[in-house]
Amino acid sequence: MTTIQLPESLKWGAATASYQIEGAAQEDGRTPSIWDTFSHTPGKVKNADNGDHACNSYHLYKEDVSHLKELGVDMYRFSISWSRVIPAGTGEVNEKGIAYYRNLIQELIDNGIEPMITLYHWDLPQVLQDAGGWESRETIDAFQEYANTMFKEFGGQVKKWITINEPWCASFLSNYLGVHAPGKQSLQAGIDVAHHLLVAHGKAVQSFRELVPDGEIGYAPNVSWLEPYSPTEKDQAACRLSMMFQKEWFMDPVFKGSYPEELVQLFAKHHAEVPIEEGDLEIISQPIDFMGINYYTGSLGRYKEGAGLFEVEEVPLDERRTDIGWPIYSEGFYKVLCNLHETYGDVPIYITENGACYNHEVEDGRVNDQERIEYLKQHLTALERAMKAGVPITGYIVWSLLDNFEWAEGYEKRFGIIHIDFDTFERTRKDSFYWYRDTIREQQFSL
Repeated sequence: MTTIQLPESLKWGAATASYQIEGAAQEDGRTPSIWDTFSHTPGKVKNADNGDHACNSYHLYKEDVSHLKELGVDMYRFSISWSRVIPAGTGEVNEKGIAYYRNLIQELIDNGIEPMITLYHWDLPQVLQDAGGWESRETIDAFQEYANTMFKEFGGQVKKWITINEPWCASFLSNYLGVHAPGKQSLQAGIDVAHHLLVAHGKAVQSFRELVPDGEIGYAPNVSWLEPYSPTEKDQAACRLSMMFQKEWFMDPVFKGSYPEELVQLFAKHHAEVPIEEGDLEIISQPIDFMGINYYTGSLGRYKEGAGLFEVEEVPLDERRTDIGWPIYSEGFYKVLCNLHETYGDVPIYITENGACYNHEVEDGRVNDQERIEYLKQHLTALERAMKAGVPITGYIVWSLLDNFEWAEGYEKRFGIIHIDFDTFERTRKDSFYWYRDTIREQQFSL
């Protein structure tokens, strides 16, 4: 038996997002977001599921915090529903929405858990989408106003903030590939949204320095790893460009003040360009305190003519996949973390999401999800290796605390370490919950 020892300095956490867990979609002044509209549009979400009730965490947040306390985490990452706190997108603040988050924050603090707030986890108020959404620069201003309001309301108690979660998903997956809300399929729209999200991030960072001078702020891009199938130039280039689409496209502007030229030229061949205005890149490249990294999967990749924008196809390493169909590749986690450190230097990293989808149900009061435990073991081993290699990893936050509304997959796909009965909202701790609790307590686990 081999023991993996994690550093005492490593902070532990669990994460959720507002639309995925809160429910109470029409309560206390909340207005629809793009995800309310998208999930209520026939054919967009599996089984016509929606987030109207989700995990009912809006009413059960105290119970959820009690689970967090038993888990022993240092921090809880959650997101704010923009349309719950500013129902018109801009302007008047909804005091009932503010009260919900104030109560949640206080409950966390009272239980010794540090709040980490994500400002934008994809649920843009529908009223702003109707006015042009993230394709419009006016939404940048609306986001800065919203961010400023949240900093003023909660910055006294909350010192860790994330501006944007997974900007690749909020831009390209949602506006180029059309898989997520608002469901557009335009490369130019994807590029416009990606750029405007980054400008909004930079403006929020600027405001944060004035309003929460003793806090830390970053953002949370999602990454994966494509290992070239062979050393051929075509395989190498296909994998590099495909990863660049997620990684460098959203990191170079923040850390280097420029977009990767290879992708700029590739997009130009498809008659799409970045809508940069004077001063944008200076705003985007504001210094940040940490980088959040969301990692789930990776595989081999090889060149294939005509296979999408980057002419690359994935070649799974073996048959192991989670129940959402994603290959399990913990070595990719190690490689991408080392690559980020090599490329961007000593930027502190929080793993803001890492976890696995396994759809086990409750049997005799227990959820035996050994596969999830094995996944977490593999990835925490990769994490420890990366730390040994000098990568400055500050914290690890598991996705997710709760089974929840898994976006376009509806309620079929379960990522939680706590099982949710979506009819009764009963919470049942899975075996992975207890394993994670013990790992946090002991700062180690056995392979």
